[in-house]
Amino acid sequence: MASKNSKPALKLLGRSDAAFPKKPTRDTLETFPNRHRNRSYWVSFECPEFTSLCPVTGQADFANISIQYIPNEMCVESKSLKFYLASYRSTPSFGEDVANRILDDLVAVLKPQEIKVVAEFAPRGGISLSVEAEHASDPYDDIPF
Repeated sequence: MASKNSKPALKLLGRSDAAFPKKPTRDTLETFPNRHRNRSYWVSFECPEFTSLCPVTGQADFANISIQYIPNEMCVESKSLKFYLASYRSTPSFGEDVANRILDDLVAVLKPQEIKVVAEFAPRGGISLSVEAEHASDPYDDIPF
């Protein structure tokens, strides 16, 4: 990660030759410094074309993934998020695991004030699935005891 005064080392931005990762890993997620730390504000992403694989049947599961977060020190770079989400295409995962893994990986790299991931899966077999996973930082984490 870059220091506050240096330029971040973004590897994907501006590269058209980069290939999607084969599996999800938080190492794909790139960040840059939040230049507006003096206020709380929401950042929102919508991924209406998300796909993963059903771990039982191997069939494609389609979902809309919504991510909203209040940044702390860092923000996620959108192209790296796109590559990260695309890496689920060949990953067998239950919907509950998808939403919670995305949340866990974003919390690990961003350490946001608040974050919410909503995964709304398209109906299969006459039933749809919606998963909401949330995380809020503890305001007392930085206070030494």
